[in-house]
Amino acid sequence: MRLRTRLVLVAAVAVAAAVAFASVIVYFLVRGELRGQIDRNLQAQAGQIAHGPGYLYRHYAGKVYVLYQRGPLFSGYFQLVDKAGNVYIPETFLSSTPEIAVTAQARAVAAGTGKPYFFDTRLHGQDTRVLTQPSSDGYAVQVVGQLSGVDHELSRIKLWLLLVTFGGVAVASAAGFLVARATLRPVGDLSDAAERVRATRDLSQRIPVGGSDELSRLAATFNAMLESLDEAAKRQRQLVQDASHELRTPLTSLRTNIEVLAHGGDLPPDDRAQLLSDVVTQLGEMTSVIGELTELARGEAQQPATEDVRLDLVTEDAIRRAQRNHPSVTFVGNLAPTLVTGTAAGLERAIGNLLDNAGKWSPAGSQVDVSLADGELSVRDHGPGISDDDLPHVFERFYRATSARSMPGSGLGLAIVQQVAEAHEGSVSAERAPDGGTLMRLRIGGATPAA
Repeated sequence: MRLRTRLVLVAAVAVAAAVAFASVIVYFLVRGELRGQIDRNLQAQAGQIAHGPGYLYRHYAGKVYVLYQRGPLFSGYFQLVDKAGNVYIPETFLSSTPEIAVTAQARAVAAGTGKPYFFDTRLHGQDTRVLTQPSSDGYAVQVVGQLSGVDHELSRIKLWLLLVTFGGVAVASAAGFLVARATLRPVGDLSDAAERVRATRDLSQRIPVGGSDELSRLAATFNAMLESLDEAAKRQRQLVQDASHELRTPLTSLRTNIEVLAHGGDLPPDDRAQLLSDVVTQLGEMTSVIGELTELARGEAQQPATEDVRLDLVTEDAIRRAQRNHPSVTFVGNLAPTLVTGTAAGLERAIGNLLDNAGKWSPAGSQVDVSLADGELSVRDHGPGISDDDLPHVFERFYRATSARSMPGSGLGLAIVQQVAEAHEGSVSAERAPDGGTLMRLRIGGATPAA
């Protein structure tokens, strides 16, 4: 069953139950009111009879006696019952209306030991209501009231209530259909957009969003998800294009050198040694590029478990490695004990890339200043610095400044630093130092001083 059909059905059932419940309550309230009027009329008539002008009676047959009224005649049928069970019927009803059956409860009322009561019976095929009430002279007065009028009104009311119930269900079904169609339109748009994305693989699809209800927020979330997927797909395509571009040159050069080595049997020993050295160097560069690509892909594809990390200790280890890799440069650290929550391997790789970048650009005999305070790690070199044109692009993948293209590297190191910083709710920035060189700032979110 479709969701729209279920909503219409639920609305119809809910309205039907509510209208039916209300109709039943209304029916019994009206029934009680109409019958209450009958009861009040019977009580008034019984009071007039019990305190009326009196009656003369004579024996009629068995325990039945005929009443002769001295005062005005009553139009409704009534009878008197004494405690012995004798019945007294007005002479005007003697030949046409049967007597009401005498019960022990009626005799008890006549004797003064029972309470007045109502009961329903049928006389001459008609529904009637009878009141039994004691009189002042030792009789029980039984007054009869017709229920045909009440039954007729109740039948009309019942018919109208049924019509109202069915009409309410019909209106509720129509309204439920319209409301469900309007309400589920964003869901239909979501389904259509998802189907178009699946069929065309076009992640630029968007759903118009209006309002702030739950379905509108769902549509906005779906648009945000599509935007994230589109951005990820674009980054993936850009990464593949950049990687293929960066790998094409060393692969071509490597293939050329290998072909020369394979077919150059009469090469001088010095040339052969130079070619072999170039091949080894190119293989090292390709290994570095592939490793950094793998690191980037691993960082985007998964979120490793986090733990408490002493950022100052990680930085000390990175400084020792950088010092070994760049022996001509002096790395000086001023590190405040700092505790962060993150991945030690990722932080160590990011800090190592910053230090390697500073060491690569620092002239021999210069110093690299490394400081850590208030959750911010700064790395400052005394190299030529970054030009204003290159400064906005230093964290882009495979971006290499003109002056750096002759130096080893793939252009992915600082991109990895930015990825690690964002994964730790932080940021990284680059700026020109006031007196020359470059100042890199790595901020890690949630850093606190460590004991």
